Amino acid sequence: MSHFCLLGNCEHSNQHFWQRKQQNIVMENRANGTADARTQMENGQSPDPASWGVADVVEYFRAAGFEEQAPAFREQEIDGRSLLLMTRNDVLTGLSIKLGPALKIYEYHVKLLQTQHLKVNAV
Repeated sequence: MSHFCLLGNCEHSNQHFWQRKQQNIVMENRANGTADARTQMENGQSPDPASWGVADVVEYFRAAGFEEQAPAFREQEIDGRSLLLMTRNDVLTGLSIKLGPALKIYEYHVKLLQTQHLKVNAV
């Protein structure tokens, strides 16, 4: 049974939004030659941040609950490789975001992604 959603007045509108958003990210990544983290996961691979485009990094931080801070990664053109090179100081001062969220982003995400990347590539 098909249905039509107007202005988000549908229980499925959030799902439709994310489906369209994911399609746009995939199209953008194909256009700029970067891999999509979700596609890698669907193929049974652990997502490697080194292959993320800027849109993947932004989406990662949005999904992690940093909706307000995520655009800073786009503004500074931080792709996956850049993310893996970031230092604590880069995150705290280079992104121009509040100190509290910056500390959490670095300690619980950037550092973790860097560690996982090193472990995967050391094997």
